[in-house]
Amino acid sequence: MNVHTLPDLVPDAKLKLPKQVERTLPGGLTVIAIRRASVPLVELRLRVPFSKAPLPRATLLSQSLFTGTGTMSSIDIAAELQAVGGGLSAGLDPDRLLITGNALAGGLDRMLEILASVLTDPAYPKAEVATERDRLVDHIQVALMQPAHLARTALLKRMYGNHPYAVQTPEPEQVRAVRPGQLRSLHADRVRPNGAVLVLVGDINPEKAIDAAEKALGSWTGPGRDETTPAVPPLEPGPLLLVDRPGSVQSSLRMALPAVPRTDPQYAPLQLANLIFGGYFSSRWVENLREDKGYTYGPHTSIEHYLAGSALMVAAEVATEVTGPSLLETLYELGRIASLPPGEEELEQARNYALGTLRLGMSTQAGLAGLASMYASFGLRLEHLREHSAALATTTLDQVADVASRFLAPAQAVTVVLGDAEKIAAPLSALATVEQGAA
Repeated sequence: MNVHTLPDLVPDAKLKLPKQVERTLPGGLTVIAIRRASVPLVELRLRVPFSKAPLPRATLLSQSLFTGTGTMSSIDIAAELQAVGGGLSAGLDPDRLLITGNALAGGLDRMLEILASVLTDPAYPKAEVATERDRLVDHIQVALMQPAHLARTALLKRMYGNHPYAVQTPEPEQVRAVRPGQLRSLHADRVRPNGAVLVLVGDINPEKAIDAAEKALGSWTGPGRDETTPAVPPLEPGPLLLVDRPGSVQSSLRMALPAVPRTDPQYAPLQLANLIFGGYFSSRWVENLREDKGYTYGPHTSIEHYLAGSALMVAAEVATEVTGPSLLETLYELGRIASLPPGEEELEQARNYALGTLRLGMSTQAGLAGLASMYASFGLRLEHLREHSAALATTTLDQVADVASRFLAPAQAVTVVLGDAEKIAAPLSALATVEQGAA
């Protein structure tokens, strides 16, 4: 009988990273190309610094970027991309304009040519922009009726005050006022290669892929603008902010706690502390609120990173009648992890989850492209994955307990609850000082 040794279920901390080639083009665009030949496709990610662009115009620009060029209509662009088995789309975050796309590996050159045309010769036709403007206004108006959106909006304002990150969604009337000429001016002023990073991942020869990018995008030029965002203000806990939503059958519970950037030595311990608290399905907070009490279906926590700062975000939707008890259990779990070291088994389970999801995230071409692009926008390269993996593997109980005591203590939290104030103000006031505010 042959006896086979089962593989170790604990992920190895040593990551095998694919080779990447990098070149900065004369115009200032950095191109990173990575060979991942699993399927005959290529993934494209382009991040352009965009932090100081006016929000209504920037948001509409991101939705209208592929509406046409001097030589192609939006239908032409879509047809040309479809011919190479691909597509391109754009989005916006508080720091960057992000262009995402893919194509058959043999269609990379054509995809890059179309991208170059969009970047260097945009048309923003009046009719097309009007359609995108109406669509964006509709999307914002729908969002303004969603409790989760309203709660996050209130939390961001509470966290960031006068900082640019405080408002991440424009008002509908602000979008309605934007005209195509303003988009063309904003594009000419802000969509520049200096500081931008293009990532290509797939069944490609990295050097040849960068050559193709240089050939297609060499005409994309222009000096960059100062995109430095001021550091975010420190969180000021203060009273719980209660945002009234009369008649609501649910309450949206949101918290923000301090966090550190990915490059901070405390980040790996904080990530593990967050996982143990509420960052995955087997965490304490999820077990308590979902499995034990049945208060909510999907409570979750995550660490959000922006260029100017990071924060640990806590979110749950709970029935109105259990709003107070849900806050009580949340404060209890925060207090518990901040004052008592986790168990060895808890730490190992969180560690294995963190290491496993890290590998899973880079197992596909799209996942690897997303990771490489996200890291590059923070000035990091894939090598950081190896360093972070090793840090996760070697983090001790004492380190996790130390960061939990400093970052996860309930007294550190900025708290917002959106719900029917008439029904939830009294139970919340029994647990915290409450002030009411508008959504």
